[in-house]
Amino acid sequence: MKKSHFIIAGLAFLTINNQAQTVTDIDGNVYNTVTIGAQEWLKENLKVIHYNNGDEIPNVSSSTVWLGLSTGAYCNYENNAGLVFTYGSLYNWFAVNDSRCICPTGWHVATDEEWTILTDLLGGEAVAGGKLKEAGTLHWPSPNTGATNEVGFTALGGGYRSNAATYIGFGGIGSWWCSTESSPTNAWGRGVFNDAVNVDRGGYYEKMMGFSVRCIKDETTGINDNKFKNDIRFFPNPAKERIYLNNSENQIISVEIYNLVGECVLKKNIFNNNTEININSLLKGLYLIELTSENCTVQSKLIKE
Repeated sequence: MKKSHFIIAGLAFLTINNQAQTVTDIDGNVYNTVTIGAQEWLKENLKVIHYNNGDEIPNVSSSTVWLGLSTGAYCNYENNAGLVFTYGSLYNWFAVNDSRCICPTGWHVATDEEWTILTDLLGGEAVAGGKLKEAGTLHWPSPNTGATNEVGFTALGGGYRSNAATYIGFGGIGSWWCSTESSPTNAWGRGVFNDAVNVDRGGYYEKMMGFSVRCIKDETTGINDNKFKNDIRFFPNPAKERIYLNNSENQIISVEIYNLVGECVLKKNIFNNNTEININSLLKGLYLIELTSENCTVQSKLIKE
């Protein structure tokens, strides 16, 4: 039987695939992608100038016109087209929300929830920014605090267009739209900074502002709590010396536990219901556990006390 994969929201197994994968938008722009946990993201900011049906996205350089818009538009930081190759373009939220779609086919602008899954995987908003930012000072000004780019997301400081239509923060601030609206006039967004390690999450961004866009592949986050509860599960979590497996269908189950650098530190096949697994040999800390049966794979965090 073909396996299905179910990921618990916010507790996804952290896998990183940096093998070269690409996707092409309607204008022929080619983007590299990266798989982080259960999500596949573009590694670069969007630079498309047409919706997926071929309609043009208006390029609006005038501040007065920009502020009066209630439909989609894009601009380049300080109208400098030379920045687009590296930093992408800036879009208002109306372009993000347009039914004609601005992401490549099979992709969409990430929701607030999908961004939260990503930052939770990286330890939470307080520290995830450093792990997302490109390291060094080639594209970020010093000090580029805590930047490691350890998951290959390669966040850059493309700046943004403010609610006064002025351009702010090039090089030092990266800002991205979520597709999730927070009010009739505002939407959720994310930001990272050259002098901080956090990711800013806000629902106060006005829809006429201009932000960068990162797309995420469709159906890359599967959530099925009932399958997790009713088919195979482990407990307790956190655990000290042992975990116990409840396998309601009494199948053969493969148990694999990984440390945070991806090394398998424990592997065992079990055959009976409510099977005990000794984890006393593991050091205290955070691990990633994968439980695989004939019908499904469950991936989650495990905390060893």
